[in-house]
This record gives sequence, C-alpha cells and structure tokens, in this order.
Amino acid sequence: MNPSQLAGGRHQELFWMLLAAAAATLAFRLARPAEHRSLRVAWVLLALAFGAHALVALAPDAALGQAARGAALMLGGLAAIQVAGMLVFRGLLPAVHLALPRIAQDLTVTGLSVAWCLLWLRLSGVDPSQLFTTSAIITAVVAFSMQDTLGNVLGGVALQLDSSLRVGDWVRLDDMSGRVVDVRWRYTAIETRSRELVIVPNSWLMKNRFAVIRANGNVPLAWRRAIHFNIDPQAEPGMVTAALEHAVLDADIPHVLMNPRPSAILAEVGSGYCRYTLRYWLGDPQFDDPTDSAVRIHALAALERAGVAQGLPTEERLTIKDNENWRAAAARREFDRRVAAIRGTELFARLPAAEQEALASHLVHAPFAAGDLMTRQGAVAHWLYLIIRGEAKVQVDGPGGTVQVTTLRDGDVFGEMGMLTGEPRRATVVALTPVDCYRLDKDGFGQVLQQRPEIAREVSAIAEARNASTAQRLTQAGAPPPPHGDLLARILRFFSIAG
Repeated sequence: MNPSQLAGGRHQELFWMLLAAAAATLAFRLARPAEHRSLRVAWVLLALAFGAHALVALAPDAALGQAARGAALMLGGLAAIQVAGMLVFRGLLPAVHLALPRIAQDLTVTGLSVAWCLLWLRLSGVDPSQLFTTSAIITAVVAFSMQDTLGNVLGGVALQLDSSLRVGDWVRLDDMSGRVVDVRWRYTAIETRSRELVIVPNSWLMKNRFAVIRANGNVPLAWRRAIHFNIDPQAEPGMVTAALEHAVLDADIPHVLMNPRPSAILAEVGSGYCRYTLRYWLGDPQFDDPTDSAVRIHALAALERAGVAQGLPTEERLTIKDNENWRAAAARREFDRRVAAIRGTELFARLPAAEQEALASHLVHAPFAAGDLMTRQGAVAHWLYLIIRGEAKVQVDGPGGTVQVTTLRDGDVFGEMGMLTGEPRRATVVALTPVDCYRLDKDGFGQVLQQRPEIAREVSAIAEARNASTAQRLTQAGAPPPPHGDLLARILRFFSIAG
C-alpha cells in the first residue's frame, strides 16, 4: 500500500493528527512564550500540511488528490517531529533540570526528519538508494559547496562528544572572555560581561586554541589571577612579598579564595623598579576585573602602610627655580596637616607647640582599605594610630565569641598603650570604610621624650583618664584585664628614662 492509498484510507485520522500537533504547538507557545521564535518552522509545516489536506477535496482529478494526500502526510510527519523535539528538549528536559545544548535538538530533529523522508519515499515506491546513485555528481558538488557548514556541524558535535566545551563554561578567546550560553549546529554563542553576544563558528573552535575555566570534578573552581606592582628597588623583597600576601589574607574580599593561599614573587628587575607579582585564586571568573581592582586597592594600601614606595623609571629635570618653591610649599602643607592631627588628639592636645611639631615630624601616613585588619587582639605593636578620615570597629574575642565594643571615627586615636608601655593589643580594630591614618612609632615619640622627659607625666595622666573610660567596656566584652601598676613608671621604664 503506497502512502497515497494510506492517506486516502485514513483521511480523517490524518486531519486529527494535524490538529493534535497544532494544539500541542499552541499549548507550548502559551506555556513558554520565550520560545515563540523556535516554533516558526513547526507553524509553517503545519500550515502547508493543512493546505495540502484541504487541497484533496478541491482537486479536479484523482491524481492531484493522491499527490495532495501524500504531501499532507509528509508535511504532517515533519511538523510532528518538530513539535516533539520542542516538547522534549525545550519542555520536558529543562523541567527535570537537564539542559542540553541546542545542537542536540537540531541534530535529533534533523536526523528524524531525514529518516522520515526516506521512509516516505520508500512507501511511495521510490528507492532512495537509486536517487543517491543517479545524483552522485550533484551530491559531491553540494557537499563541496557546503564544506564550511559541514565543518561547523561536525565541530559542534565533536565539542559536545568530548565535553571540551559545555553550556555554562567560562571561556577566553584571544582578548575576549565570556560564558557559553548555547551551542548550535553552526556556531557557539558566548555572552561577555558587557552583555554582548559573540557568535563563534564551531569550525574555528576546532582549529584554534581557547581556554576553558571550570571546576575539575569535585574540586571547586579556582582560577589563579596575577596582579603586577612596580616597587622601589630599595625596598626589602621579603617585606614587600609579605605585605602583598597579607593584604589579601587579612582582608575579606568577595570571590577571593583563601585555599589555595595567595602568593607574591619578585618577577622582574627593571630600570628604576622591581616588578612583583601578587597571585591569588578567584572563585567566580565572572568577577575577574572587579576582584582584581579590589585586590589591587588592598595591596596598595598595605604597601603604603609598610612604607614601600612605588618604583618608576626616574627622570629629573631642573628647569626653573619655582619647582623647588612648589615642593617646599607642598611639604609645608603636609606638615601643617600632621600638626593639626596631633593637636586634634586628646592625648597630645596639651603639649607645648614645639613638642607637637616634633611629634608631627615623626608621623607616617598609613591608609587602610575597607575590611582591612588595622590591629589584632594580643599582637605586640609599638605604635599608635590617629584616624584622619573614616570609620573602624573595635571588637573583642571573648569566651562568648566576638563582641563589638565601639566605633572609631575622625579624630580618634587607638593603640596608645602599645606605644607607651609595649603591652599587647587588648582589642581588634577593623576598617569599616577606607580609613586615612597617621602612625606614630615608639622611636619617634621616644626622641621627643628623651629631650623633654617631663611630658611623660602629662601624657600618662591623659592616658589613665582615657583607659578608665574604656577598660571597663573592654573587660566586660572579654578582653584581658589591663596591667596594674603606676602608668608613669611603666612609660619611663619602657623608654629607659630615669624617673
């Protein structure tokens, strides 16, 4: 029985099959509006099938009616395959959280469509092998003209079979990077951070090198990033690498992994600078540039706190005398700011102007980035900080956990007992915002104290008053009790000054 006879015997069944396919297509269109473009081929095939089915009743002779019935059967089968492919690959599989690339649907639908056409030809009494034999030359010409297309198709299949590229992978191609959002029979679609959709032919991916950033089995994704810094050659390399590593370890930076640990190396020695490389591990490649920026901000602040200068190729030109005047004026403005910081601090506000200026000359600029650890409870550090701008929280690790005690703001000072007596820090201080500070070391204060030992009495009286207001809160929060004894005597003993 040929397909025309089959269609004639089951004319009504064919109509109901077409109607069912149309209903399924409409239901899928209503359930998944975003897929309406993918249904265009199915709608066109259904329209042609219904047209051929209607032509059967209008055909003027039996031969045309039989041809119309055969065409309706073929087009209806193709439409049914299209609808079934959409329901399975765009409806059923995503519902069970199994997302396959678009190329899987395209190849499946194409393969079933070709098989249906061959079956339809055989049922029509036509041997498909005879067609291929008699049209070998035409087939060769078509294959040659479509070699690029066939290369893209085979490339997409190969990429999926060996799992070298999957939807959701982050990839880098030359100077472009982005996430794979779809793999089609002709191309792979990559969405960049700028929301640009880059179309890359599959054949190009098969012939060229690209980098894939993904998790390896049960090991979480970790992508090593490298940031370069040009540093003054006079800086001690061990101090520089330690400062760079702790800039990451002591800060809470989103998407930065602590395991593996960050590392810093001396990568290059140039003219007027040494290039250091800070290497850290990133947990989400989508945030590579913003995270690089955050790590760079913390690292620069840590280098300045450590007194490490940037290294640049130097060139000096003395052209006019005003350059010296400008530098002198800038230095004077900076010194005035430091004197103002000393005078605005309760601990040194009552000292004579000469001692205040002497202390100001020993201040060191010490900036902190938001999230930086400014000092740690129990650490021994012989310096204090004067906050010029910013906010920091004071917290204590006690038996019941970490307790926040207070918040430091512009004009506050902390760490004075470490500088005056050498006692360990009683609390941890963490920067809440970018904090601009000056640091006063024991050596700087000691030089002033050696010249004017009597100021120790004034400073100790103010320090005791400050301690009285904060010691009770720190002790209640779990900090160790402050050392007992005469504060003035402890200061003189720490600085080796006779009482």
